[in-house]
Amino acid sequence: MSLLTVGTVAFDDIETPFGKVEKVVGGACTYISWAASYFINDIRLTSIIGNDFPAEEIKALEARGVNMEGLKIMENGKTFFWAGKYHENMNQRDTITTDLNVLDDFDPELPESYKDSQYVMLGNLTPDIQLRVMEQLTNPKLIVLDTMNFWMDVALDKLKLAISKVDVLTINDEEARQLSGEYSLVNAAKKIFEMGPKYLVIKKGEHGAMLMSEDNIFYAPALPLAKVMDPTGAGDSFAGGFIGYLTKTEDTSFENMKRAVIYGSTMASFCVEEFSLGKMKHLSEHIINDRAQRFVNITNFTL
Repeated sequence: MSLLTVGTVAFDDIETPFGKVEKVVGGACTYISWAASYFINDIRLTSIIGNDFPAEEIKALEARGVNMEGLKIMENGKTFFWAGKYHENMNQRDTITTDLNVLDDFDPELPESYKDSQYVMLGNLTPDIQLRVMEQLTNPKLIVLDTMNFWMDVALDKLKLAISKVDVLTINDEEARQLSGEYSLVNAAKKIFEMGPKYLVIKKGEHGAMLMSEDNIFYAPALPLAKVMDPTGAGDSFAGGFIGYLTKTEDTSFENMKRAVIYGSTMASFCVEEFSLGKMKHLSEHIINDRAQRFVNITNFTL
């Protein structure tokens, strides 16, 4: 099975209570692709970078089975850059700098070899770009879309159009409330299902994630960790693990999506333990499965 990933490939400056790093590799598409690469080896990346992006990072992704034919490199261009500072409560952060750079001119033209992708993960980008990608797909089996409150503020109509065309929407709890106008997440989900998606994943950070359909709800806690260094990319790592597992198993039932949520949460738990991709680059199937089993262990009980 093939997986198309779309989003940013970027540089980040990150400061947390535990340290500071400068110009490290980040971006939604980067984290999604790394996380998914532990489940499948046919990943088709679509993004844009400047010629300042390290060639060794591209080669590292290629070595994980990520096809770079859809990566556009702009000569004399600068890669998207974000700088942020996290507070003691790392659910809160301040954005210091956002430089769109080459992303400002991103108009994704999918290679012909990408257009038959069966599983699609649309990372957080403008709804226009997400719609542009979907227009080029021939027969996708499952499309997952991630977005954020910014697009709800500035491009709500286009965002709703994009949402109407996907199978799964992933957002956090505050975004679910903003999008729906409902405070209760149960009522928020009902309103969002009216917009088109069959499934909703609500990411709750250190409090876990909820998977919802019109008939079912599943809640997965976050794994208690001794060390949380950097939350950047955790949501995208979740998305990569989630869609990677679904692509691997070729099963989009609610029961299997529950397992996908656990594997998404597992990948997010690795991501936060080091800055940037420090932990994500050194995993294995055995390590991932062991940690996923820890999720099972902390939630397993009988009545």
